[in-house]
Amino acid sequence: MPVKYVSKYFWPVVGVGAVAFSIWLLYHELRGLSLDELWDSLTAITIRHWLLSIAATLLAYAALAGYDHLALLHLRRRVGWLYMTVCSFTTYALSHNIGASVFSGSVVRYRAYSAKGLSAAEVGVLVAFCSFTFALGTLMLTGIVLILEPELTERFVDVLPVSATSATGMALLAIVGLYVLGSALKLRPLKLGKIEIHYPNLSIVWRQLLIAPLELIGAAAIIYFALPEAGNPGYIVVLGIFLISFSAALISHAPGGLGVLELVFITGLSEMDPADVLAALLVFRLLYLIIPFVMALFVVLGFERSQLVQHQE
Repeated sequence: MPVKYVSKYFWPVVGVGAVAFSIWLLYHELRGLSLDELWDSLTAITIRHWLLSIAATLLAYAALAGYDHLALLHLRRRVGWLYMTVCSFTTYALSHNIGASVFSGSVVRYRAYSAKGLSAAEVGVLVAFCSFTFALGTLMLTGIVLILEPELTERFVDVLPVSATSATGMALLAIVGLYVLGSALKLRPLKLGKIEIHYPNLSIVWRQLLIAPLELIGAAAIIYFALPEAGNPGYIVVLGIFLISFSAALISHAPGGLGVLELVFITGLSEMDPADVLAALLVFRLLYLIIPFVMALFVVLGFERSQLVQHQE
């Protein structure tokens, strides 16, 4: 079989297999759980905690808009704040649900930013910059969490092949430090074909270090605030479990981390009632995935309609 066909179908098959396996494991974890128990856990979430979860959602999506803002600063291109924020929100709301492998952020961003005069190469650099900013935030937070909670991965010894210590956390932070050093020394740009990716100015890098972790901090806080206090191991542990679940979902290529997110959290929070954990994850899916996805569809329809009207005039 030609290599191109293997590469074309390998990851989709891996993704489907990972989802199926996760759902099978999840079924065995939850087979004693009733819908009444789940409903009781959902209704036990107070209005205050709903509001805190909503605030955490706004923080997460505001940070994602910050990724685009920093990328445009790096490109030295000006785009209106509101337009940029709506573009960023729509991009991530769609890709979080549909999956980056199927509907990457470059499609929406190119459609939106090309209307503001950015070239295809500039949009490519913008997408790469935003992806790198996300990776930077993941490395930073994972390093910090492993230093604060070095025994975190012991919660997953029976399910996931992961093992890490505080030394791993320091190594990850050292990688972030090398990136900052590269910017400070103004190293030569990385060449990808005709595209050159330059190190951002140090002033932009410092802003990256502030903004990069906020999206993950906000997303994890949605779940944390929706969890009850009984048995709750604290925000740092919840954040660490979220980082592991998010990484597992990305590797599995499962849209929205379907099944993977639930399995990792129920395994990682074994000291808590599975109904309470599942209820918190339903809140997360509603606020972080479903509602933004519906809103993004209306944004895309409105944008395409406005573009059609402009072409007809």
